[in-house]
Amino acid sequence: MLKFFLWVFFCLFTLAVLLLVFFNIPGLPSRQDVEFGVTFSSRFARDMGLQPQETLLAIFSDLGVRKIRLPVYWDAVERERGSFDFSDIDWQLDMAREYGAEVILAVGQKVPRWPECHIPKWAGENEVLKNEAAERFIQTTIERYKHRSEIVLWQIENEPFLAFGICPPLSGTTLDREIAVAREADLSRPILTTDSGELSMWIPAASRGDIFGTTLYRRIWNDRFGYVTYPIGPNFFQFKEFFTRLFTKQENFIVIELQAEPWAPGSLLDIPLEEQWKTMDAEKLADITHYARQVGFSDVYFWGAEWWYWLKEKKSEPSLWNVARDIVHSSR
Repeated sequence: MLKFFLWVFFCLFTLAVLLLVFFNIPGLPSRQDVEFGVTFSSRFARDMGLQPQETLLAIFSDLGVRKIRLPVYWDAVERERGSFDFSDIDWQLDMAREYGAEVILAVGQKVPRWPECHIPKWAGENEVLKNEAAERFIQTTIERYKHRSEIVLWQIENEPFLAFGICPPLSGTTLDREIAVAREADLSRPILTTDSGELSMWIPAASRGDIFGTTLYRRIWNDRFGYVTYPIGPNFFQFKEFFTRLFTKQENFIVIELQAEPWAPGSLLDIPLEEQWKTMDAEKLADITHYARQVGFSDVYFWGAEWWYWLKEKKSEPSLWNVARDIVHSSR
């Protein structure tokens, strides 16, 4: 029995080593026709001490972004049950339309930016009532905006199967119901589902949407190990794409969240820039952009545009903003 377990361990270890080698060997040439966009959070901009309108205007007018993902925060839109205030989303969409930008509107219980889940307090602890209210919120949002031509995709939930953030668990059944509500409200647009690039199996999320979006991070901070660089090359993502295509009908893959701001132990407002540079600076931004081109997906959305603007306006450090502007302009 001991020999059997040792043999199994040896085989698994050998397989892991071979996969690691494969993930890091040179792969396909860098894709040059990648289109770059950003995620923008008005809430995060305010948290960083920025004016959201000014920040988004700079993203469109100076950076030249024409692809953008905008989260709709449930707790901000429906502070009281049945009373909706979409004014913060309205001006963002108006500005996107003015600049001819394509919008992914992310809606659900879990959407981009900490604490990930943005559930109103009135939704309470009753799981059934909370999910029913979330479905009404999704339906109301889509029916309000489905006639706006700047919106090209609905994203339903953000990394729903990843246990990250201050969030209650979200089951596949719940996600299926929310997607069904979205499709019933608008049959004309595809549904985007997302998952973690490094920490998740893509199949549960990819099998449910029309387009699948992965995150892509290179350098992170972990409370157990400190700063960590993932030891995987672009082939890792190509392998996961192949594996996902094999077991689902999914044919459309994008990078929905490319690391372009620090992953650090705390708020970026409280951490010295020297510490922030450990996981992201102008050189690392150029490097991870090259990495994303090697992955080979057609669209890539940066995560960190608000931070670039904060550096430029509040810290007189425009290097990341300038690098990002060159990248975005070169892709248009």
